[in-house]
Amino acid sequence: MRVKGEEMQERILGVLSGRETPASAYDVLDILRRETPKLAPTTIYRALAALVERGRVHRLESLNAYTVCQGEAHRDAPVLAICDDCGSVAEAVSRDVLGALSGIARQSGFSPTRHVIELHGTCATCEDAGGRA
Repeated sequence: MRVKGEEMQERILGVLSGRETPASAYDVLDILRRETPKLAPTTIYRALAALVERGRVHRLESLNAYTVCQGEAHRDAPVLAICDDCGSVAEAVSRDVLGALSGIARQSGFSPTRHVIELHGTCATCEDAGGRA
């Protein structure tokens, strides 16, 4: 069974939306192969690339994984806070951070074409569970 691009994107969004933590392309492939056994990895990668381009999904560079965009479509790069304990991802947008990073890059003669801002640490839930006093 051949699945069209937009239909595949919606199926992938469904998989990612149903998860509390990011998923790799192969995690998504394994889930979707339950319904479509002959699904190729390239199909998943193309659909994920289209979803990233449309701002519906974020690629977490440090994890080589994907998560659904939590906010409205935005022009500014998101700041993605990734919990190293539970794997949750929180998303925020800060024009100040983006402007500062762009300024630093320009000072060294570098022209960024995209920004990926990822922070790793511990979320408040995991921090509280750790018994901080």
